[in-house]
Amino acid sequence: MRMNVYDTIIKNPRLPVSLALSENEITVCTAPAGSPSDAVTLPPIYPEWLGDRAFSGTHGSRFNYVVGEMARGITTPRMVVAAVRAGCVGFYGSAGLPVDEIERGLRLIKSELSAGQAAWGANLIHTPQQPGYEADVVNLFIREDVKRVSASAYMRLSPEIVRYTALGLSRDHNGNIVRAHHVFAKVSRAEVAEQFMAPAPDAILKDLVASGAISAEQANLSSQVPVAAEITAEADSGGHTDRRAAAPLFSSICAARDRVAAKTGIDPNTIRIGVAGGIATPQAVTAAFSMGAAYVLTGSINQAAVESGLSLAGRQLLAKAGPADVAMAPAADMFEQGVEVQVLKRGTLFAMRGKKLFYLYRSGAAFETLDPKDQAWVEDVIGEPFAAAWKATRDYISKVNPREAERAEQDGNKRFALVARRYLFNGAQLARDGDTARVADYQIWCGPAQGAFNEWVEGTFLEKIENRTVRQIAWNLMEGAARITRAAQLRAVGVAVPPTAFSYAPQKFSETEAA
Repeated sequence: MRMNVYDTIIKNPRLPVSLALSENEITVCTAPAGSPSDAVTLPPIYPEWLGDRAFSGTHGSRFNYVVGEMARGITTPRMVVAAVRAGCVGFYGSAGLPVDEIERGLRLIKSELSAGQAAWGANLIHTPQQPGYEADVVNLFIREDVKRVSASAYMRLSPEIVRYTALGLSRDHNGNIVRAHHVFAKVSRAEVAEQFMAPAPDAILKDLVASGAISAEQANLSSQVPVAAEITAEADSGGHTDRRAAAPLFSSICAARDRVAAKTGIDPNTIRIGVAGGIATPQAVTAAFSMGAAYVLTGSINQAAVESGLSLAGRQLLAKAGPADVAMAPAADMFEQGVEVQVLKRGTLFAMRGKKLFYLYRSGAAFETLDPKDQAWVEDVIGEPFAAAWKATRDYISKVNPREAERAEQDGNKRFALVARRYLFNGAQLARDGDTARVADYQIWCGPAQGAFNEWVEGTFLEKIENRTVRQIAWNLMEGAARITRAAQLRAVGVAVPPTAFSYAPQKFSETEAA
């Protein structure tokens, strides 16, 4: 195949291709009209065609691409608006924010988008340690008519996520069940995925009906459809992660879907499975769609985008990260249980300090029982005397979980845990605020994908963080995936495609042009 023809075909995947096949060679041309009778015509490939067309049709997006929620407002309203305008689905990082702040964010998004730009939603995180918060957020979503929710950190279904789904169910004029509320369940284990893929449990539905939260008809409809029609298989990612490899996880979730369908009679084709975690290069996007993913979801790589809620100092750290510059650290919300999150290691001491705090807690110590050297280290890390830190912690915990505060008054080890949780929590806030005096304490959720992204964009316009917009990132990933898919298509029919055809360097799209 002549190189000029190769360049035309690979770099313009939207062109149909004619392959004239003979016993000894394959002749390639770019004009299928009038091709010989033994020619095979390969259709064009568009970025919009990658993934499940039913996904984009359901959610009103141009691409089967989701800009994922990053908690505590890292995915800002501005980022959601940019994602929707770029033809993607965007989720507001509302997890962990006060309800009134979430409300302001939702209203800002709605004020910036037209009624036809509906491909957006917000994050709902399971918070059993903060009674009432989840219900308050769902109430807000219902009140503000939020049509899409990305549900995260669920190990089992809660009444609130079931209530959100049920309140959006009705029948059309043909008697078909339709959804006004769409749940995207982010999962990393098959046993959790199965709960979302199945109809809501009878016990939860009965309790919701008895309390007046949903109607009997809504409960009836909920017993016939999955709680979530979109399942996001979250592989090795930033933040909470099981560090699963994407390919085994995706096949596991697909097998779970088929088991649920066989058991419940639900049509398995009504459940769309997407891939998140590690989605940072065109090769990764191509691999996900080649496995059969309905959509892809990006997370860490958007933190360094100009629309991110992360500070400039935090974004600069991310832009320097390599694939190995990450570490596991204790999670602020589940510190006592030993749950960890994946964070940026390079340029900070957060992971190391968090692990030592956890070690001291697990030893059973109270601050008062630590030796003087460890006491001095703890106060140096938290930046104030322990007594002052405990007072601030107690004042907060007394408002959100009074029983936990009462227990801590009598239990020195519990007091130590709550103060440690406050330090971990504040690390994320420091990274957002950009306090340059506390860079060592920044908590920046980050997976290896960030390093892969940085390597991919090195030497291109996307190397500079001021050029990293959600639109440029998404369009380059999707365009690159289309070209790599074209190369794979040609190789699959016998064309000798060189290895370099499976690479794509970012190009700068106009912020107003179509990809």
